[in-house]
Amino acid sequence: MNTFLIWLMPLIFNPESGQAWGFYAHSLINRMAVFSLPPEMLSFYKPQIQYIGENAVNPDRRRYAVEGEAEKHFIDLDHYGDSALQILPLYWPEAIKMFPEDSLRANGIGPWSAYLTFLSLTKAFEEKNASAILRLSADLGHYLADLNVPLHTTKNYNGQLTGQEGIHGFWESRVPELMAADYSFWIGQAEYIPKPQVALWETVALAHQQVDSVLTFEKNLTLTFSPDQKFSFEERNGLTVRVYSRDFTEAFALALDNQIERQMKASIRMIANFWYTAWINAGQPDLSLIQVNADEKEKIAPNPKIKTRSHEGN
Repeated sequence: MNTFLIWLMPLIFNPESGQAWGFYAHSLINRMAVFSLPPEMLSFYKPQIQYIGENAVNPDRRRYAVEGEAEKHFIDLDHYGDSALQILPLYWPEAIKMFPEDSLRANGIGPWSAYLTFLSLTKAFEEKNASAILRLSADLGHYLADLNVPLHTTKNYNGQLTGQEGIHGFWESRVPELMAADYSFWIGQAEYIPKPQVALWETVALAHQQVDSVLTFEKNLTLTFSPDQKFSFEERNGLTVRVYSRDFTEAFALALDNQIERQMKASIRMIANFWYTAWINAGQPDLSLIQVNADEKEKIAPNPKIKTRSHEGN
């Protein structure tokens, strides 16, 4: 096991989570991104690494409390046909001229929304607003990580159209929880992104290219495992729950040729790069002069009137 992760694991491991990418993975991804920042930013972010990690899942919590939140986590490219990436505009103002806004939102606005969060983070840096910087950094990390998940780019987001219900949480929660401690996550120093909107859509395109592999390998593996081999039972929060077995999980990860590790690393790199780019675009403010109070918690209360997709995942 990576010795750095041995130190980090007790701070972030929460196998009971069921949120997108899993609390464990979202927290880990945000935390690891901190270590790629330059010294001028690291001195601000590292003391707040617990906040950055713990608040990585706030956008998922808001899905059930804030109208319009759920649509920020995905984009169903296949809704627009095989030429979606050629049809869809990079820029939101152009998109709403081409398509009805309610239709765009119904099918996910992930890339456009992530860019708006990036702009908000840039403004927070300009204003030297420590609480906003931390809150928006955590949020942006979540949204960028979601765009690296293949199943966040398709209508068949939980395998519900192909009889593979549960594959979403399997890919982004179960596999990382069992295997990420052995992944190598060092991705080097953060780099400036000259065209953030282009980078967002390139990420979505790459993730979407992998949808067929995710679905096909899970389906093929299922044919070689009996139900009692594919699933097992674990105690969680005093309850016995059915989970994908370790053998099936490891076989799936192997069949995908470390795809999930690659996408986690891509998420870490992208988050660090976007944080760094926001700071550069804001004029590289001296973060050592900003007073930090990260104790305030975001109050999120579920709203029963808000409906999200029927399967946990996006």
